[in-house]
Amino acid sequence: MFTNAVIISVLVMVILSLVRVNVIFAILIAAITAGVVSGMNVSESVSVIVSGMGGQSNTALSYILLGIFAVMIGLSGITSILVNKMLKVIGDRKLVLVFTIAGLACLSQNVIPVHIAFIPILIPPLLSLFDRIKLDRRAVASALTFGLKAPYIMIPAGFGLIFQGIIRDEMKANGMEIALNKVTLAMLFPGAGMIVGLFIALLISYRKDRVSQNGKPDPKISDDENVPEDVFHRKDIKWGMEHWMTILAIVVALALQLYTDSLVIGALAGIIVMFLTRVVKFYQGEQVVQEGIGMMGMIAFVMLIASGYATILKETGSVQALVDQTEGLLGGSHLLIAIVMLLVGLLITMGIGSSFGTIPVIAALYVPICLTAGFSPMATAALIGTAGALGDAGSPASDSTLGPTSGLNADGKHHHIWETCVPTFLHYNIPLFIFGVIAAVIL
Repeated sequence: MFTNAVIISVLVMVILSLVRVNVIFAILIAAITAGVVSGMNVSESVSVIVSGMGGQSNTALSYILLGIFAVMIGLSGITSILVNKMLKVIGDRKLVLVFTIAGLACLSQNVIPVHIAFIPILIPPLLSLFDRIKLDRRAVASALTFGLKAPYIMIPAGFGLIFQGIIRDEMKANGMEIALNKVTLAMLFPGAGMIVGLFIALLISYRKDRVSQNGKPDPKISDDENVPEDVFHRKDIKWGMEHWMTILAIVVALALQLYTDSLVIGALAGIIVMFLTRVVKFYQGEQVVQEGIGMMGMIAFVMLIASGYATILKETGSVQALVDQTEGLLGGSHLLIAIVMLLVGLLITMGIGSSFGTIPVIAALYVPICLTAGFSPMATAALIGTAGALGDAGSPASDSTLGPTSGLNADGKHHHIWETCVPTFLHYNIPLFIFGVIAAVIL
């Protein structure tokens, strides 16, 4: 079992990430390792990885376009106005600020389903304020990841409707019927674990003052200023026609995204409106594209490589082999079965880094075991949903960790692994695991 390619490659990825190897190299080396352990040579492994990268091409293009759109919104100055108004109400009350950020992140999953696209718009203007009031950026990362995960786990709307619908459909496809409302009820247990993790992170772990990594006084900030003077934040800006046009672009982007179910079409429409209304001039096109790619290009490319990694794990049969090997270790105890299944799910989803994308794989493996062991449909749904969610918090390849890092590291003072992945893994994966096991035993 311990020679399985999934286990070895995930360990390689985690160790390389923890010693501060760039996440792209860590995932690529882990994927090649999976291929070699499974009997391929290096060339064959790379070929499979490259062939599988197209699986996330739509997502990668979406993120690039959303990054460009975010830069345009920042150039309009509307972010400055909104941040200033928010700061007038919140001031330097750290807990209120970070809980507000968590609340705004929650809205991005259902009320205004833009996922991580809001982060590079909202967070960079606040970075200097975070340093000024000595707010631990790990608390902000924890708040953002909570907002990106908890709503789709618990609320059957927006991304949550998609996530829970996938669980229902895949359980049915593998021989176990369940209603959507039962999936929602089952997922309230792991969701409660997320809430516990959030309160521990914000009220206990990261409440103390902390200056960000390599923290130095920003030369753009005088003693009586809270925020930097840059394209994202100009304090003298006043509401004008360009801001109404920016709102129009956002509404058009959101409407088309919902109507076509395509982030690419929505983001592209928003970009076109910003150009046509002259909020952003055509000659600024080079600037916004370069800054947009700089902001979201890293995430896009990581998602492509992660898709190749997922492909090689599936093509080699390593995931199925891991489950087959695990089944021999399971006895009749529901507690033991739940623990082992979630440990296996954690390994799979940490490697692939996608909660939505791994549900079909997890369901195909879990449902037969749960049927044999006598788990109820709700307990099975809780196990499948929890295993899928484990791939989002703490995984270097997850957009729920890459998104927060893209905003918090805009000034180069935030480390993706140690200040986003490790904190979110500890505060969310551990309670998710515990509450998922409880749900499997009592439901």
